[in-house]
Amino acid sequence: MGPGWSAKWVIAVLLVMGMATVAQAVETETGPAIEAYGPVVPVPEGSFNLVPGEHYRVAFDVSDAPEWPDGVNRSIESAARFLNMHARNGIRVQDLELAVVLHGSASAAALTDAAYQAHLGVENGSRALIEALSASGVKFYLCGQSAGFRGYNKDELLPQVQMAVSAMTAHVRLQQEGYRIIPF
Repeated sequence: MGPGWSAKWVIAVLLVMGMATVAQAVETETGPAIEAYGPVVPVPEGSFNLVPGEHYRVAFDVSDAPEWPDGVNRSIESAARFLNMHARNGIRVQDLELAVVLHGSASAAALTDAAYQAHLGVENGSRALIEALSASGVKFYLCGQSAGFRGYNKDELLPQVQMAVSAMTAHVRLQQEGYRIIPF
């Protein structure tokens, strides 16, 4: 390594530190569709957006659990973010029809607090989010295959969650019904 390498390394570290500082300075807000979840940042007026007055059917594929068992599933929270950011940018919430398909390790989010406690030893950190989204019309489907492999019974599910034969089945049917999949 030559003498120039150290200066380049220091500059790179300072740039990364500066970007981290900028990232921390971004202010977010929740609402107006889902008040306690789905933080968004403002974008400039005229940004590329959905078309006002059109009706949209959107499905979210959620397969990963939160980092901590009692945490909020950030992939489910993306549905709240989707509603909030579009409501803030001129799209009527009633023009947004959302569905969330849970499978894989994300399946646990579909459990009641008692069932979640029995299976994972803590309360379901995503329950209140699912309740808030459901109250706004978001539909939830749980992969029956994931549930079965994990030992989750239908009577352990939150009332807002409907069991599907599989996540694949749910996605095929939702696509047949005109939903567009957001796979992240």
